[in-house]
Amino acid sequence: MGGFFGAVSKRDCVLDVFFGVDYHSHLGTRRGGMAIYDAKDGFQRQIHSIENTPFRTKFEKDLSEFHGCSGIGCISDTDPQPLLVRSHLGLYAISTVGIINNADALIRAYFSDHGHQFMAMSSGKVNDSELVAALINQKDDLVSGIRHAQEVIDGSATILLLTAEGIIAARDRLGRLPVLIGRNDEGCCVSFESFAYRKLGYEDAYELGPQEIVRITPEGWETLSPATEKMKICAFLWTYYGYPNSNYEGVNVELMRYKNGEIMARDERARGVMPDVDYVAGVPDSGLPHAIGYANASGKPFARPFVKYTPTWPRSFMPANQAVRNQVAKMKQIPVPELIEGKKLLFVDDSIVRGTQLRETVEFLYESGAKEVHMRSACPPIMYSCKYLNFSRGNSEMELLARRKVQELEGDEGQKHLEEYADASTQRGQCLLSAICKEMGFDSLGYQSIDGLLESIGIDRDKVCTYCWNGKE
Repeated sequence: MGGFFGAVSKRDCVLDVFFGVDYHSHLGTRRGGMAIYDAKDGFQRQIHSIENTPFRTKFEKDLSEFHGCSGIGCISDTDPQPLLVRSHLGLYAISTVGIINNADALIRAYFSDHGHQFMAMSSGKVNDSELVAALINQKDDLVSGIRHAQEVIDGSATILLLTAEGIIAARDRLGRLPVLIGRNDEGCCVSFESFAYRKLGYEDAYELGPQEIVRITPEGWETLSPATEKMKICAFLWTYYGYPNSNYEGVNVELMRYKNGEIMARDERARGVMPDVDYVAGVPDSGLPHAIGYANASGKPFARPFVKYTPTWPRSFMPANQAVRNQVAKMKQIPVPELIEGKKLLFVDDSIVRGTQLRETVEFLYESGAKEVHMRSACPPIMYSCKYLNFSRGNSEMELLARRKVQELEGDEGQKHLEEYADASTQRGQCLLSAICKEMGFDSLGYQSIDGLLESIGIDRDKVCTYCWNGKE
């Protein structure tokens, strides 16, 4: 994924940008960056790797060098950014969040006009933010350029530009991610997470609509290009990677997760498949609120049979190396034996993607003396790798647990019936649950339905992206 924060103020706003970006650290692990503008001294910029050290630690030493009344920053799970770009449109800093599936085709088209070039990273890949800037620079003004970039990109692109006049923010063409504006007496900010600016003394002011482009100054904001009606905001914002304190489209993340768990329990009770357990628990951390909702609705006590050790491994995401990821997952899980030994446990996780760490979690619980382990997923089976955001992506969709089990059960024929496999009320759906239970060691398994998930979010269903589960755009 990735996150962003920017501020424009009548005073020096370096600390606001620093803390605002730091509050997005749960959205990525690779790089962090800040770009600050000062009317006298111009742009200052710094990018650091945050793979082994948190953003805050890496950038503390830079704070004495930064100064200015406007700035942007980002947490990036992909390329180094923000970038400084100089073109006929002037000098600006750019940061982007999204995915460009047709990057190679866009680059080839750009090269067709001889004389153009890109700075290549060590892998030979072109930085996505540099490609977006090149697309913007094909037009005669920044707004036309941003709209052009978003129209030709297959995927998504949420864009922040820092110029001498302020910040230009552009929400993705279909509003895949949120862009929110906060305001205080001295200026305005723009953010992915709403809680980040509230903690800094800004109040909720405005939420951009899909494709909307605004200019943000200390005095306020103005729409440079209007929003459109069609929206496909990512449902995983609420189920998984959004922070509990944040609101998107007016819906709080934590409350949505409580409601989601309640709906799962309600529907399981109605179908007569709710198991008799001693405790309901969440897989830390994002599974906890879903589990609280399930426990409240089921009448079963909520407990924490194991806790996550965070002082030395505080970050939400894991290292890129799978062997290290697996070892870190083991090191994080500290059991509470009194809540495990001889107990029948039902766990709720935010999602089940590849299943690698979840399998090891179940083994760890049985090794710690659990009598039964039942598993629930707060969203439906993930059948498709996301092609709009950097979530549930891999080299093959067969890395996804549900898709791999379908292939094992029925071969290529099964891939024609994914909708049935995702529906627990069908014979194929029951076969999928049984196969996953057998492989993972669950005593039972249940997935939230798409209807239940959308009910828990509560906004217009047509405005929510469910591609990962049903392949519908």
